[in-house]
Amino acid sequence: MGVPMTASGPVLFARYAFGPNRLGYCGPDAADELFDEGTVGRDERALRALAGSFEGAWPYLELIARANGIADPLDRRVVDAYWLGSPLVDEVGPTQMAQSLATRFRPRVAVAEWPWLSGKAGDGAAPVHAFHVLDVFPRAGLLRSGATDDVLAIMDSCRIRWGRVVERDGSWLVVRAVPLELHAGRLRLGLPRAERIEAWRDGHAFVDGVQAGNVVSIHWSWACDRLDPAALGRLVAWTTRQLEVANRTL
Repeated sequence: MGVPMTASGPVLFARYAFGPNRLGYCGPDAADELFDEGTVGRDERALRALAGSFEGAWPYLELIARANGIADPLDRRVVDAYWLGSPLVDEVGPTQMAQSLATRFRPRVAVAEWPWLSGKAGDGAAPVHAFHVLDVFPRAGLLRSGATDDVLAIMDSCRIRWGRVVERDGSWLVVRAVPLELHAGRLRLGLPRAERIEAWRDGHAFVDGVQAGNVVSIHWSWACDRLDPAALGRLVAWTTRQLEVANRTL
């Protein structure tokens, strides 16, 4: 099995931020810069300036860094913890999490919806991307709105997924990825299924050297990084934990 490419914190951030940014969903209009620096990584100052403009991710990075006494929110350990989950996230207590949620989201949600979100901190919500996707992103009641298929598809694309590589197909990878499902009123991870994801752009990729059997992380159908067994285990475990938190209020 291949090993993950070593990347600095800013470069790692770029690799995960690029997928949605190229579609115009998150952050400034900076897909070219994110891709170039995510593959080459020559100007971290530019990446640092861009990262602070991602209003969804940046406050979580600051929260994780502060709770662990790490001065740099783009320290690789912090970036890795936000996207995949790690013990650093456990250092963010319920009170800190609740304060962060109140500061960020109380002014932006309906009065009737706020108790639903504010209670998440005590239920085990953590400052990982999976929580943001599963609980903040859909807001209250979306899964009951009747547009279940669209909501699930968007949530599944937005969360950090994992897939085992089957083969390369031009600029794409064929992987067996684990989907998000709604079954009997609860969110769960389904059985792996084959799908094609993008990986190369103008001959460059974040996962150069990937081979059949490797596991890659996926964000909005883009291959972000190669995952070793430990990183994969953390991603699966933290996704499962945040699914449990989400299911308490479905």
